[in-house]
Amino acid sequence: MYTTLALDLDGTLTTSTKEITLRSKEAVQRAYDKGVHIVLASGRPVLGIVPVAERLGLLGEDATILAYNGGQLVSTRDLKVMWERSVDLRTIHTCFAYARQHKLAALSYDSKGVITEMPDDRYVGLEAYNNAIPIRRVDDLVAEVRHPMPKVMIVGEPKRLLEARATLLPLVGEHADLGFSDPFFMEITAKGVQKASSLTTLLALLGHTAQDLMVIGDGLNDVPMFGIAGLAVAMDNASDEVKAHAHTTTASNNEDGVARAIERHILSK
Repeated sequence: MYTTLALDLDGTLTTSTKEITLRSKEAVQRAYDKGVHIVLASGRPVLGIVPVAERLGLLGEDATILAYNGGQLVSTRDLKVMWERSVDLRTIHTCFAYARQHKLAALSYDSKGVITEMPDDRYVGLEAYNNAIPIRRVDDLVAEVRHPMPKVMIVGEPKRLLEARATLLPLVGEHADLGFSDPFFMEITAKGVQKASSLTTLLALLGHTAQDLMVIGDGLNDVPMFGIAGLAVAMDNASDEVKAHAHTTTASNNEDGVARAIERHILSK
């Protein structure tokens, strides 16, 4: 039986309206009751994942939040940080300065939500919507962010983000990874940090093996997790590129795909 279950959130556990269906909630709870360690693995900040953990009945229980695309591991028992890797301040400021110069929206997070110089940008709004958190406008993001962060973002049209990545990599590539959770979301994390690397760290802390790991996801940032998992399950709404890296597929996020996968591969065993 798989002893660890890592679930992506957006496009996987949550529907297109950001809900968790009763069937999926019950399947996760039944897997937990069976002794499976649940990992909520997302690019979201912690404050965007805690409400999901609460809806699943995992707050105060022995499960893990994998936030910021792997930048932090947080226990749902007490919301204490178990492990963290942050982007250094110089790298963050270099990326923010590039974004300002090229009129791209950059964002970070405070204790309540998103902070940005461009609160009306459609992709900033999408990030806030995905997390159900507010947006706070700041005059100068460089001046506002004074400490290393597990993740910051530059968002915008995919073509412009690819150009930004090509320009920024020679400047910050030794210290940071610039990856995409969606073509319009460029996520800047510490070098070597991704969902897969943090999951490997968590498995070691739990005393579990990668062969015991089941992963369900739909995005490009889930593909490295697929590569280390004993069982990698892609959602039907995932792209063909993502599906090509999975062992199997399940129904879409609007058709209880997570519940169906858990029922088939964990609860029926």
